[in-house]
Amino acid sequence: MARMAPVYIEPSGRLITVFGGGNVALRKIRHFDGFRIRVISRDILPEIRDIADECVQCDITPDTVRENLPGTFIAMAATDSKSLNAMVRDAAKEAGVPVNSAHGGGDILIPSTIRKRNYSVCVSSEGKVPAFPPYVAEILDPVLDDSLDDMMDLMVRIRPAVMSGIPEQKDRARILAGILHDGAIWDAIRAGDKEGAFAMAESKVRQ
Repeated sequence: MARMAPVYIEPSGRLITVFGGGNVALRKIRHFDGFRIRVISRDILPEIRDIADECVQCDITPDTVRENLPGTFIAMAATDSKSLNAMVRDAAKEAGVPVNSAHGGGDILIPSTIRKRNYSVCVSSEGKVPAFPPYVAEILDPVLDDSLDDMMDLMVRIRPAVMSGIPEQKDRARILAGILHDGAIWDAIRAGDKEGAFAMAESKVRQ
């Protein structure tokens, strides 16, 4: 089978319809911060009510699933019932709506995510072993120290000069890569000398 493709999606008011109102649903909803969230369930946690844009309190039946799929960008089968999640999953697939299922078989997976100030890192086993991604994220998190965010600040600051002063894209890429691989610049960043690091980066642009 083809490997799944990791992507980042801008919320833009897109609707996530979540079938389920318990802890499983809450974990999944928190991943989609910024999206428009609609929750369908007979019982809905107060924490979910605080987050969701719309809560529809009703039983999850084939009819309620079909009625709430139109306009949905991603459907979430997030109950604690394997058979109920399978019903939601299959209905979403039949309607052509991408779906994530807590019991597998969907075409959308939610990775373990490490969010830093300037960037994020996602880990997925592509559905093979759900316990593995959070373990890898736990290992990576302390390795991704503040110096990486500081380097991102530098790169954002230096990029306009690179874009305006270097006409060829291949030369821009070479200079930016050179900054990223310069040990002296990293040493200055880790020592807290951000202006010194920027001055060294600037000199590379002028060369």
